[in-house]
Amino acid sequence: MDARVDEQPISTKEPGVVAAGVYAGGRNVKYITIDEIGEWFGKVGHVVWVGLYEPSEDVLGRVQKQLGLHDLAIEDASQPHQHPKIEQYGDGLFIVARTAQIVEGEIGFGETHLFVGPGYVVSVRHGASASYQAVRIRCESCPRALAHGEDYILYATLDFIVDNYMPVVESIHREVDQIEDDVFTNSVEQKDIQRLYRLRRDLLRLRNAIAPLGDVCRRLEHIDIGVIDREVQIYFRDVNDHVRRVQEEIDSLREVLTFAFEAALMAGQSEQNVITRKLAAWAAMLAVPTAIAGIYGMNFEKMPELKTEYGYFVVLAVIATLCSLLFVKLKRDKWL
Repeated sequence: MDARVDEQPISTKEPGVVAAGVYAGGRNVKYITIDEIGEWFGKVGHVVWVGLYEPSEDVLGRVQKQLGLHDLAIEDASQPHQHPKIEQYGDGLFIVARTAQIVEGEIGFGETHLFVGPGYVVSVRHGASASYQAVRIRCESCPRALAHGEDYILYATLDFIVDNYMPVVESIHREVDQIEDDVFTNSVEQKDIQRLYRLRRDLLRLRNAIAPLGDVCRRLEHIDIGVIDREVQIYFRDVNDHVRRVQEEIDSLREVLTFAFEAALMAGQSEQNVITRKLAAWAAMLAVPTAIAGIYGMNFEKMPELKTEYGYFVVLAVIATLCSLLFVKLKRDKWL
């Protein structure tokens, strides 16, 4: 699926802006434009929730001005390829999470940068990622949970990011199952080895992408950072459990791929050994006529059967008999 599918903005057609809404008491007050954020930000009991997708520097700058976001956090958000992390700037948090999605049959990686503080949540997405409109719709359908404000929105977003790793892992799982069948039913070719290597590399990249999220969730759950409500902190334990489950699945698949890789190598070596034995067997049979022909090809005047009338046929019979005996012996020993 392409990362841009189902991303039509709810309230504006401004490039880079997916949606911007104001919420109070767990319910949507209205959808707004970027330039209207300042009118609602700071109102008691209200939360501004902004979703951006690969925004321009101008859009990020306007959001920064409206919410007073830190310059270093904005600098990181404008430049993808950040390591997953959580940082605190005053009373606000800046969180980086890696995302993954199947794009045209290949695993695509992206990033989500989250700004969270009193009365606001801003998500900035880069690269491959499912649309967070599903998160917004789910939260809006549960006003009681959304009443927790920015804390619950942060939890729902991180939970959605982690859950979207599972379709990627399941896709790899199906391919791994197919590889296991191919290794033991078909001859191993170079493309199969390359396929195994590519999958092991993708699983390692997946693990490196999701593993730091466990540390982020543990900080959100345990450390008193003054932003997350204690009633919501326990929710991040659930996200951390999902992270561990995905990690375990990835580790299990990597182990299976390791066994499959070793089995493929052994199968290839076994196939080479079979071919080598067959070549050696045929070489042994060819050695008999070669040796006899070589002896009678020497320029000696006195040799056995050299002037016998039927000597030629006797030699052919001897060659045929010896070759036949060798063939039977080698066939019985499964060298042919």
